[in-house]
Amino acid sequence: MSKTHHSPTDHPIDGPSVDEAARSTASSARAPVVATRTAHEAHKDDRHFVTSLARGLEVLACFRSGDKSLSNQELALRCRLPKSTVSRLTHTLTLLGYLIHLKESGKYRLGTASLALGSAMLARLDVRKIARPVMQELADICRATVSLGTRDRLSMIYVENCRGSVALTLTLEVGSRIPVATSAIGRAWLAAIPEHDRLSFMEQVRELDHVAWPKTRRGIEKALDDYRTLGVTTSFGDWQKDVNGIARAFQPGGELPIMAINVGGPSFKLSKEFLLEEVRPRLIDVVTQLEVALSH
Repeated sequence: MSKTHHSPTDHPIDGPSVDEAARSTASSARAPVVATRTAHEAHKDDRHFVTSLARGLEVLACFRSGDKSLSNQELALRCRLPKSTVSRLTHTLTLLGYLIHLKESGKYRLGTASLALGSAMLARLDVRKIARPVMQELADICRATVSLGTRDRLSMIYVENCRGSVALTLTLEVGSRIPVATSAIGRAWLAAIPEHDRLSFMEQVRELDHVAWPKTRRGIEKALDDYRTLGVTTSFGDWQKDVNGIARAFQPGGELPIMAINVGGPSFKLSKEFLLEEVRPRLIDVVTQLEVALSH
């Protein structure tokens, strides 16, 4: 969605390149996904909103799958908060076990309390257990990577990942992130959410990068049209120039947010024609099976 793996985001699914995947995905994983508004700014009129709690959670959310440790300065830049504020937050989070302070470097890494939160969530995410067998079957048939993800801020985060039994695939692990706007899995999520939510999200993306926005908007608009006509969204070199992917979204129920499944990999192995003609009907069938299973 990125290291090479001899056997597509955040990072084949809709993921990074092949020989360049390790470098490009690793750098994209480390790169901060900064929202245009902080949580406090977005909810400043909500009197029940606890700003200090939100800021602490924002600090934890700054860590990406490729980050071993971060300094207060790096966290401040990612959170768009004063360094003095971040220093107090990291001190508190360290005392509570959510961060570990590395005395030699002065940086922080995620602690066991953070791990426990994520592990507890994944363990209770029944959709992963139901989806994995059909995802693995699809991955083996298509000789690609099949991933399940949901949206977190401006990224899609993978909660399950299956690789086909082939010599070369792109390596994206659970917890990897890829951008919503340019990936097939992100575009599928955009196509499935209500229009007012989609417009609000697109405005955030526009504010983040005015220069890239016209091209990004065209890609999203085409994705919406593809979803109506083809039943899937596509990303053919839009996220990473040598990665192709298609995706379809679904509502898992149980008050969970909309999720999506994508199939993708290196473009020299997964052509546009193969994905649309051979993989697309299989992906639609897999999502339909999943929706039926989750409805019982």
